[in-house]
Amino acid sequence: MKKVSLVVLFLSIFGAIQAQTGELKIVGVYQGKNLYVQNPFANSGVGFCVYEVRVNDQVTTDEVNSSAFEIDLLSFQLPIGAPLTIQIKHKEGCKPKVLNPEDVKPSATCSIVTINVDANAKLTWKTTGESGSLPFIIEQYRWNKWVKVGEVKGVGTAGEHNYNFNVDPHSGKNKIRIKQKDKVFQEFPFTSKVAQVNYAMAANGKELNFTNTTGAAAETKYEIFDQTGNIVSSGKASKVDITKLKPGTYYLNYDRSNAEIIIPKKR
Repeated sequence: MKKVSLVVLFLSIFGAIQAQTGELKIVGVYQGKNLYVQNPFANSGVGFCVYEVRVNDQVTTDEVNSSAFEIDLLSFQLPIGAPLTIQIKHKEGCKPKVLNPEDVKPSATCSIVTINVDANAKLTWKTTGESGSLPFIIEQYRWNKWVKVGEVKGVGTAGEHNYNFNVDPHSGKNKIRIKQKDKVFQEFPFTSKVAQVNYAMAANGKELNFTNTTGAAAETKYEIFDQTGNIVSSGKASKVDITKLKPGTYYLNYDRSNAEIIIPKKR
């Protein structure tokens, strides 16, 4: 009975200790730099806040019993771009601060070696020098602005990598570009074989119809704005139901053109 009581007491104390701890977690990629941590005193006034640091689930040998310490990532001999999960375990009532967390965040360091769009509007590009997996944002210049049309996840490691994306071009001359974070790569112009699209409002005022130069129905990307600049309808279609729009003036973007449309009161 006495042994059982001691076991219960130990578990209660251990559980209380566990409940009085916290964790600061940082997820990123290795960029060849160490992290620096500001380590306050524990809330109890005894010792410092941090008591353990783990890198990719391995306990570090860093000296954490000081007001500031360095997490030695170099000692793990990781390749540039390797994934990192850093767990800084600390006591309750205090919180350490990582002074340079941006040094383990993926950065747009790569270069585009080649870029091309083929006859089927398939965009291909080759990169080198990636140091962390970041999405490549594909933007198309349409309606006098750059519009995001998709994204492709980057591999994030050194060496050359090939990517592709199927562009949905408008008629005539197109421009496409690729971004990573705030880094914009070169614009790439190309001419598509897509026929020019026209629009017309149905006689009953209940729908918009898009057609090509032969008069056949043609799908196109479109946006409809109200007078305050809010998008009230968008998508890709050959026919758009406008019965839910209130009567008034609207602005239409379609194919590579702009137009003003007036929805009548009686429909």
